[in-house]
Amino acid sequence: MKKKIFWLAGEKSGDLHAAMVLRYCQEHHPEWEHYGIGGKKMSAAGFQGLFPFERFNVMGFWEVIKHLPFFSKVEKQVVAILEKDKPDLVVLVDYPGLNMRIAKKAKELGLKVLYYICPQFWAWKKHRIFQLGEFTDAIGYILPFEGEFFKEHNISATYTGHPISEEIFVQLPRDEFAKQEKLDPQLKWLGFFPGSRNNEIKKLLPKYLEAIKYLPSEKYEFLVSQSDSVDPELFNQFCRHYKIKNLKIVKGGNYEMMQHCDFLCVTSGTATLETAWLGTPFIICYRTSPINYLIGHYLVKIKWIGLPNIVLGKSIAKELIQKEANAERIAAEINFYLENKNVYDLMRQELKDLQEILGERSASKEVTQLMERLLEDG
Repeated sequence: MKKKIFWLAGEKSGDLHAAMVLRYCQEHHPEWEHYGIGGKKMSAAGFQGLFPFERFNVMGFWEVIKHLPFFSKVEKQVVAILEKDKPDLVVLVDYPGLNMRIAKKAKELGLKVLYYICPQFWAWKKHRIFQLGEFTDAIGYILPFEGEFFKEHNISATYTGHPISEEIFVQLPRDEFAKQEKLDPQLKWLGFFPGSRNNEIKKLLPKYLEAIKYLPSEKYEFLVSQSDSVDPELFNQFCRHYKIKNLKIVKGGNYEMMQHCDFLCVTSGTATLETAWLGTPFIICYRTSPINYLIGHYLVKIKWIGLPNIVLGKSIAKELIQKEANAERIAAEINFYLENKNVYDLMRQELKDLQEILGERSASKEVTQLMERLLEDG
């Protein structure tokens, strides 16, 4: 039977994770109809987007506050769609600020709700774990340790495995990647991931480019990843300003870059977990506005901001936050790891533990099975 499924994924990582599930759904349930809020990857997997996706990709407390009129308008429009269409299932992917409110509204309308990639209630707003239980019919979580919290509070939830295990695929070996990007295979490669949002580019790309000035250009080639979700003119403006020898801007090929570089500087976010999964030593950098940092520092009660450190429960990757994420300190950390083989090799070894912890479960299959059960019950 034909089923209508409304999705809401509001940022780039959610778009990627949801697209994997959609592809699996299309293969096994081509009769299902998928629509709602999502990005390019979801659209490529047979999804019909109803809203411009780019406007949802905001980060930080202050940025969200500035966009509250937009989110309020979207919430009303989504509720109107749910009231009119009465989809057979609502699938909410991460993005708790909006999705938790939509979950509540959907349940009030008597709709089935699946929450995939649950809010990080263990970091702040711990009461959301109870709201998750109340506003949803099924929960799929992706970090193994989250299961203990659900068990402790007697809330039913399913560990789907982390989508990273089926999303990461390195297509090109090092020599072919070198040819494609016109790199010198005899040099060491240092990679920089400044982020997928314009605000991140403004805050960290200049720091990365300044850090490169402290590193010997005769020893390295410097690779900087340019996300397709950032303003290309803004990105290129910074790169032109610093006039760096051996600077290579890489568009696409993120996984090749992560695996084949000798060391990486990665802006805090999903890319840190992808890097850790591929096993290349790296540091994590994070800068935000002073007001965002003060609010976050007050509300968030965890030891680390980097997902690899949180998952492993120890400090594997060095975190440089706010003023510590400056050019001199970034360059010093790069030199420290590359000049101390024992420290470098130890980090490589410890990163292997991450793959074992996250496992090889197929998240797309597990989530589709949750959807099947909810649709059958309906």
